[in-house]
Amino acid sequence: MWPRYSNGRSYSGPRGTVGSSVGVAYNSNFVGVRGTGDVVIEEGREKDGVTDALVLLGNRSDVRIISMSIGSPLSSGQVADGIRYAYARGKLMFCAAGTSTSFTNWYGVIFPANMSETVAVTGITDAGYQRCSNCHSGRKVDFTIVMQRAGDSGRTSLTLAQSGSDPSRVGGSSVATATTSGIAALVWSTNPSLSREQVLNRLTRSADLYPSRSSQFGWGTIDAYKAVTIQ
Repeated sequence: MWPRYSNGRSYSGPRGTVGSSVGVAYNSNFVGVRGTGDVVIEEGREKDGVTDALVLLGNRSDVRIISMSIGSPLSSGQVADGIRYAYARGKLMFCAAGTSTSFTNWYGVIFPANMSETVAVTGITDAGYQRCSNCHSGRKVDFTIVMQRAGDSGRTSLTLAQSGSDPSRVGGSSVATATTSGIAALVWSTNPSLSREQVLNRLTRSADLYPSRSSQFGWGTIDAYKAVTIQ
């Protein structure tokens, strides 16, 4: 299993001691790089930090997956160059489609999830293809993860708490991105010789809308078991 870059959301969280949740690929090797002060790539120093992180991880042969639960409505040529740099070195990059209030999530898929080099992920409710209350959707979305109860917006996915061992809850496209990255890590662990394109192909063929593609939700939600067993 393989490392990823995020802003603190983890698909590789350790086992707890009192029944707390674990990451999808909790035995994966993990490289954490903090490039921003928060989830919005806004200030010049944050653009520098994210670009430096992408170059750093692009140059590491032991990194195959980069998960970015960060972004901005405004694009950055500098960060885009960092994305292209890492992509050219074979990295599979997952990015959050966008998480904001119900008044602003009309915007669509944010940067850098809207780039052709990245895989965009968003969250939906358990009532079918209805996006979660603070998630973005749009043509660039590739995959979805169930993040929220349709009847209770406070019921989101389990996560490790900031302190202690009791589980907490968190949602949004940021967490959906980390979860999808974890599924990709599981797929790659079954055969480390797979290429980035082969891993992405397995994810695509294991999603529940395939071979159709939704204009708002891409290939849909991945069946993790199918993804690791499909040939």
